[in-house]
This record gives sequence, structure tokens and C-alpha cells, in this order.
Amino acid sequence: MDLLLQTPPLNVYEQMALDETLVYARAQEVTLRFYHWTEPPAVTFGYAQPITQVRRVLDTQHFTGNYCRRPTGGGIVFHRDDLTFSLIFCSVQKPAQIYEELHTLIQHTLGAQVQRMAEKTPAKAYAPSVAGQANACFTNPVQNDLLSTDGHKILGGAIRRFGQTVLYQGSLQLPQARNSARCKQAIIEAVRYFTGKKLSPRAADNDLLAQAQTRARAQYQTSSWTEKF
Repeated sequence: MDLLLQTPPLNVYEQMALDETLVYARAQEVTLRFYHWTEPPAVTFGYAQPITQVRRVLDTQHFTGNYCRRPTGGGIVFHRDDLTFSLIFCSVQKPAQIYEELHTLIQHTLGAQVQRMAEKTPAKAYAPSVAGQANACFTNPVQNDLLSTDGHKILGGAIRRFGQTVLYQGSLQLPQARNSARCKQAIIEAVRYFTGKKLSPRAADNDLLAQAQTRARAQYQTSSWTEKF
């Protein structure tokens, strides 16, 4: 069954662990979920980003909360009041095609005040670090990101493939987006168009949450994962 999965508040390590757990548990089905956070603010950073550069950026921003390496790529994302969500689905499309199709649909469902960055971006803009500094996702928009009318990036996503199963992790950074029913509904509608699936709301069961908590402790909270690169 294709699900709009409802989960309790989780910390940043559990959020990452649950997404990976869902990939293995629901590899052939569509799963959309919105994060509920226990600990605003938090930070996630891209899988391949050097930890020394990430910490340098966090120090510059005087950030003292929890931070976690994502299983997906991309740059540093500050999760303050953003609407964070993940989507798991099967696809053989290239990441660029997925970004273009999904983000175009989200652009349309959010409304006319949102623009999509259509022009091609130099390959170096996607690098984990730029000029020796960890790439900060929302200060460096790239092709197919969504922008506000004043040119600021408001939505970006990162992808990782597990065979034909795709994990997409996204962040919508509009004022009060985290608690906005309108923003959530816009993403739900876009995902329904994108996947062609009707999503059934369902709460995550205790076994799934327990698996995610075990993965969080064994992997995402460890220094070996945080300092992987």
C-alpha cells in the first residue's frame, strides 16, 4: 500500500535512520512523510561533505544544536522552521529528471509566487565543498531548485538510489511552512501527480520506529558516521 506515513516527533538522527529503514522496509511502494521534530533547530549535511568544513560553517553561524550526515547528497541544511519531508519510490529516471518533474509539480501546486530555476548550473556548484568551504544548500541554488519571487531559494532536495528505489529528502523553507496545512497539501498533491498513486494516511507502527531508533544509535549518532569524510 502507498502511504502518507505519520510519525511522532523524532530527533535528527532518528529522522535520517527512519528514512533509510523505510527504504528497506517499503522498497517497492511509495511512502511520503513529513518530519515532526523534537529539537528545533537541527542541521543535516550531505553524505560526501567533509566534517571539518561542515563544523567550520556551523561555528560561523554560532550553531550549537545537533547535526547529522544525511544518507543523501547535497549541502548543509538548517532545519529551523522548514517543512522537511521524504519520499520513497521506484524509478529508473536520472536524478536530474526526477528533480525537474517533481519540483515543477510542487511549483505549480504552491502557486504563482514560486519560480523554478530552469537554467543549467555548472557542475562545480553541486560539489560537496566550494572554494574549500562546505556547500550550504540554501545559499547556493542550482538547476530545478524552487525560488521565491525575490530570487531566494525556498525548496531543494537530495537523492540517493538503492537499486531502483529512490530516497528523496526535501526541505521547503517558507515562513511558518512547518505548520502550514496549505504547504503540506501542495506537496501531497504534487507527489500524487508525480507517482500516479493515491496515498493512504497511516501511522508508523512501533516495530518500524524501533528499527529506526536502533539504526540511529548504531549508525547515525556515531562518530564513525559523522566523521566519515
